[in-house]
Amino acid sequence: MDARPHAAATARLDVVPVDGLKRFMAFCRLPRQIYAGRPGFAPSLDAERWTLFGSKLNPHFRQVEHQAFLALRDGAPAGRILAQVYKPGQPDPVGASRAQFGCLDAVDDEAVVAALTHSAERWLAARGATKTHGPFSPSVWGEAGLLVEGFETRPMIFSPWNPPYLGPMLERLGYVKARDLVSYSYRVTDKDRESKPVIVNRPEWRDRLKIRNFDMKNLKSEAKIIVDLFNDAWAENWGFVPFTVEEFMSSADALRFIMPPEGGFMIELDGAPVSFAIVLPNLHEITADLGGRLAPFNLPRLLARMRRHRFVSGRLLLFGLRRALQRKAAGGAVILAFIEEIRRRSSGSAYAEVEFGWVLEDNVGMRRPIELAGGKLDKVHRIYEKELNG
Repeated sequence: MDARPHAAATARLDVVPVDGLKRFMAFCRLPRQIYAGRPGFAPSLDAERWTLFGSKLNPHFRQVEHQAFLALRDGAPAGRILAQVYKPGQPDPVGASRAQFGCLDAVDDEAVVAALTHSAERWLAARGATKTHGPFSPSVWGEAGLLVEGFETRPMIFSPWNPPYLGPMLERLGYVKARDLVSYSYRVTDKDRESKPVIVNRPEWRDRLKIRNFDMKNLKSEAKIIVDLFNDAWAENWGFVPFTVEEFMSSADALRFIMPPEGGFMIELDGAPVSFAIVLPNLHEITADLGGRLAPFNLPRLLARMRRHRFVSGRLLLFGLRRALQRKAAGGAVILAFIEEIRRRSSGSAYAEVEFGWVLEDNVGMRRPIELAGGKLDKVHRIYEKELNG
């Protein structure tokens, strides 16, 4: 277990910038080192973290000025944080500050959390920030929010995990809730596997609604449609910043590798794309015991598992519905068609659970259909804010 605060009082505590490869690697692997063995936690692969947080690999970092920090307790990594400010000329996040923090992870020591947040706050204030929001790790389209409910639920791919002590520590340091992001667990039943689509077979929709798989051979063309739909659907949501084709394509190779043919589909209304969904298998099922490492022997093991494993859980990673259809009868029909399609596709898989997340707490138009379909609240991730006094 981590040292308690009183035991760590005499330890030397330093916060250092992540300014080289060695510290970057330490930054990426820190969660698996300090959270190993905690119920509900599963380590991500180091290689995937390099792609997500590498400034030369993730196009997001071209939009922001950023600095990552590591906390060292007696020389050993004990925590991390990322500070970032959107550059001039970049769009304002809807309702949220241009100055943000992310990637907050730490041992159970409030002095460590205080030192990290103070370092990020000073860096942001030096660039004119008066308020910060987060965590965005590294963006609203990465891993957003700090886990405040659902600590021991099934770990899910790209869903951040944090220990129960971290939220209360932030709040004692002056951070307050800005928004909650909720995730739902949908348990797939035999009834789902046997169900037949209803909406797309109704006379009024039969010739108007069509559902097709993504064209993975022409993913760049599909990416333009997906990004356009997604940005249109989310443009008025709190925290929104435009998602770019470059950001989507930076993950395209991984998407081709991990997404089964039935995992991505487009819904068309009167011949025009109006909605899409991406459901990914929960890779933690086959990576949790690898300790985050692929070399030297884990890569062939992982490839073999990918070929043979029948996943029992998945996550709705992205979903979008044209704004013009939201809160309209046609939009309701599209959402119901989406839910029916998820059910239909479950008949060819071993999925017992699909996580729908995240959803803004005040997005009633999305939350109500999920709840009516049988989704149960599973996790809550909180976005915090704090006024900065320089």
